[in-house]
Amino acid sequence: MDMQYTALGHSGIRIPRLCLGGMSFGERIPGGHQWTLDQAGTTAVVKRAFELGLTFIDTANCYAAGTSEQFIGNALRDLGVRREDVVLASKVFFNEGRLGAAAIQREIEGTLRRLGTDYLDLYIIHRFDYATPIEETMEALDGLVRAGKVRALGASEMYAYQLHNMQVVAERNGWTTFTSMQCHYNLLYREDEREMIPVCRQFDMALTPYSPLASGHLCRPTWDSDSVRSATDGTMRQKYDADRKRDMPIVARVAEVAERRGVPMARIALAWHLARGVEAPIIGCSSPRRVDDAVAALDIALAPEEVAYLEEPYVAHELVGPLARPGEKPLAGTNDPNKR
Repeated sequence: MDMQYTALGHSGIRIPRLCLGGMSFGERIPGGHQWTLDQAGTTAVVKRAFELGLTFIDTANCYAAGTSEQFIGNALRDLGVRREDVVLASKVFFNEGRLGAAAIQREIEGTLRRLGTDYLDLYIIHRFDYATPIEETMEALDGLVRAGKVRALGASEMYAYQLHNMQVVAERNGWTTFTSMQCHYNLLYREDEREMIPVCRQFDMALTPYSPLASGHLCRPTWDSDSVRSATDGTMRQKYDADRKRDMPIVARVAEVAERRGVPMARIALAWHLARGVEAPIIGCSSPRRVDDAVAALDIALAPEEVAYLEEPYVAHELVGPLARPGEKPLAGTNDPNKR
């Protein structure tokens, strides 16, 4: 299994074609995810990832109340990883003050402290902040880049017009623009193909989608499983259960293609991202073996007819991810700070 590499948008940063997600790491706090790995488990996964060249790690200030960042920082220190050999990304939004300038200044310091570093390679806004002027947010983020605390900026869930507006404001003022988009994208949810992905490509942004395996639904031929996450993750059910009947034909096709190729379903689901030109889907790994499974997907090149076959049953879905506009009904899976 040889790692493949690509560019993180226009940032000049080189990244592996997969990103290790940090939502799987951290303490099991009350009201939070009950399937996260402890420090020993986190270190074991990070160790295997680095052995395979998977050196891009994504986390957030809110994952497991900040302990995800702490566990990742501890793992990198204990493994003796040189800072220049890892691409570290974290996020800001699910915190007091959202994306106000003061909040951004405060939260970056906490993130750097927990990760045990003096800079981030990529700092991502976790959602769009309706309460803070775009100019205030973009100027504050640009200040972090100029101060050397952040190398590049990324965005996550929002409407495409909001991303476009933020990029235009940054360009007009000579501020740093976003170089990546962490959107919700997989074979069961492809709504961002309409507008978000074209806008990202317009601004030379890399795609680093979360939930590439649809919270495990693309890893097995059945919808439900007996895993702790399946039993306890309410956000996962919010995101996917309403479309179960419409999505099961797609799951069946992933299973069919996987059986024909003699590989696990997860590899086919990840290979689809690569065939679609995605730079680095974010994978959550519950064990070192899961890292091996994910990296093995890089060796699979789906034929155009296989891609078409996997995509053919898809029908339009309700939006899942962006925060609703003020006064609108909340969208599914948008307000949990522990979700992507």
